[in-house]
Amino acid sequence: MKILALDTSTEACSVALWMDGTVGERFELGNQHSHRILTMTQEVLAEVGMSLTQLDAVAFGRGPGSFTGLRICAGVAQGLAFGADVPVVPVSSLAALAQGVNAPRVLAAIDARMNQLYWGAYVRNAQGLAELRGEENVLAPGEVSIPADDDWIGAGSGWDQYAALLLERLGNRVREWRPDCFPNARFVAQLGAHEFASGRSLAPEQALPVYLRDEVAVKRTRA
Repeated sequence: MKILALDTSTEACSVALWMDGTVGERFELGNQHSHRILTMTQEVLAEVGMSLTQLDAVAFGRGPGSFTGLRICAGVAQGLAFGADVPVVPVSSLAALAQGVNAPRVLAAIDARMNQLYWGAYVRNAQGLAELRGEENVLAPGEVSIPADDDWIGAGSGWDQYAALLLERLGNRVREWRPDCFPNARFVAQLGAHEFASGRSLAPEQALPVYLRDEVAVKRTRA
């Protein structure tokens, strides 16, 4: 199975190529996603002498995350999949974030600005994959759901930004939180390969971002 994976949902830009469990990848931090994503894709493919037409699918981080980043990722995934005549596999960026943390329980949080965060609780299943418990949400740090059990690990830019508020809310449910964690195409590829093998792929035109929040600015109320 050959899966090309992309993620530009945060300040991290990454591309990975999954070949039956072996992964080649590129990962960068910065604000050049629209300029770098195709170059990084070409580099990963060239590294193993592979063309787009040899792929089985294109997986992409469908969000939540940066509005601009999600549009870039979905658009590039759609274009590549059309060109290669292969399906797409959308993967939650929060799930990819959680998959990259070596822990059985992960509270994944991406900074959503406007004093909110994108939030999801993930538990490692028997296959070693991050599985969502409950729903993904966009909410204030003081509104996150308190899990019934203990020993959770926090990860993602939402924790970098709101750790004090989250710990106040969650108390001893959280064992630790880890800074500087980002969704990575390596884990989009891993989760995407499972989704593809399970028959959950889509036609390229269905490569759409999932924002969770429709508005990008706080509305001002008139006095």
